[in-house]
Amino acid sequence: MNLLRSRFAQAVLILIVAFVVLKFGIRPAAPWSVLTLYMAIVLLAVLVFVSSDSDSWRDFVWPIRATLVDPNRRLARLVFLIVLPLLFGYYAYTQAAAKPQAPPELRAVHPAPPASIQFRGKEIQITGLDNPLRKDQASYKKHVAAGAEIYIRNCMYCHGDNLDGRGHFAHGFNPPPANFQDPGTIAMLQEAFLFWRIAKGGPGLPKESTPWNSVMPAWEDRLTEEQTWQVIMYLYDATGQHPRRWEEGH
Repeated sequence: MNLLRSRFAQAVLILIVAFVVLKFGIRPAAPWSVLTLYMAIVLLAVLVFVSSDSDSWRDFVWPIRATLVDPNRRLARLVFLIVLPLLFGYYAYTQAAAKPQAPPELRAVHPAPPASIQFRGKEIQITGLDNPLRKDQASYKKHVAAGAEIYIRNCMYCHGDNLDGRGHFAHGFNPPPANFQDPGTIAMLQEAFLFWRIAKGGPGLPKESTPWNSVMPAWEDRLTEEQTWQVIMYLYDATGQHPRRWEEGH
């Protein structure tokens, strides 16, 4: 009980409890940078607490002063003299030592599509191709609604109900599913590119610059040509993005 009345012991106990709670009591675990920031705040609060008056501060610094100058505590000083440099040296080594890392993968985010593809036995020219369903503006909303239903049935689990690449299964994939809300994805692409990627998926990516690490399945066996164009229309409509147009001359 006398030990717990010591300001130094109380301060150490508060820091230990705070670290345990922040490290193991928060799920998902906080990043180390956030944990360090919170511990610094706790340390400042503890210092304010122990320095609230002169008696409290004197009680707090007494064990430290005694360890440094008391002749009866030479053994403790010797232990600190050996242990502290070893700890700091080990920490410096772990920060400076080379860590085993996988070699970087140089891959194109948007690979060049082929000039044409085979879709259910039909050859489709990708270069210069526009979404044929956009020609019928009277049925635009009908096609978008059909595309939304297709997306919810087949695509939401990976690409997310907000089309942000955070679906139920997304955390298991590396690289993660495409975030269609990002202006660096579908807003930079022609609809024909999306048709190719949806129809052929990861297995249909070109051999150059492999491995692609794409888990995108090939949907041509599950979706018709019209359904594929409909889900593409939904992607652009739901995100407010506009497809890139082919340059003049294609």
